[in-house]
Amino acid sequence: MSTIQDKVIIIMGASSGIGEATTKLLAQQNAKLIIAARRLDRLKAIKEEFPEADILIQQADVTNYEDVNKVVELGMDTYGRIDVIFNNAGIMPTAPIVEGRRDEWQKMLDINVMGVLNGIAAVVPIMAKQKSGHIISTDSVAGHVVYPNSAVYCGTKFAVRAIMEGLRQEQRENNIKSTIISPGAVATELYKTINDKNVSEDLHQAQKEWGLVPEDIASAVVFAIYTPERMAVSDMIIRPTTQPI
Repeated sequence: MSTIQDKVIIIMGASSGIGEATTKLLAQQNAKLIIAARRLDRLKAIKEEFPEADILIQQADVTNYEDVNKVVELGMDTYGRIDVIFNNAGIMPTAPIVEGRRDEWQKMLDINVMGVLNGIAAVVPIMAKQKSGHIISTDSVAGHVVYPNSAVYCGTKFAVRAIMEGLRQEQRENNIKSTIISPGAVATELYKTINDKNVSEDLHQAQKEWGLVPEDIASAVVFAIYTPERMAVSDMIIRPTTQPI
């Protein structure tokens, strides 16, 4: 089994929450990191926090394939290979379907589904040629169960689950692993993507009171990366112990 410091790892959506926590945990373990997000200032701050770490930063919007491809090209130009990509960017504007928030639905599809597909499309040809690689995507408990006022969000997460399983079946003979990490409530900035301020604040309070912290999910991502070549963790559902759904 190769060690973490031998691996070239891309993290999309690295500027806060789970992406930031995963970046920091991997930086401490001397991985070769390429981190990307829309907020360049946040990426710079993370890099400055770990001056000894091997971290490259690139501004990118996951909905733009060219942006994502430039991140992958940066990794290839620097290291000549990509071992892992963590598709972590996502939003969660929740509302009843009857409200017809079509702009929100489109944004969710663009980020939660196309964002993941863009990451996959950019690395799969490289990993297939390498005959090795690991694609990890942040899914959700909402990718396994449906609940009111979140039907479209759940739909995007069910889609990620289906896409990643299809990827596993198609690319298993090229030794490409696929993993979905499916968190329950985690205290991140995700609540800020909900436009109904009352719903947003209620979720934020619940996450703070009984939710997990980003470092909990980061540890699961690192566990999946650490697995030997013969072993693929396809799906990890990680709930707070007291979460009902």
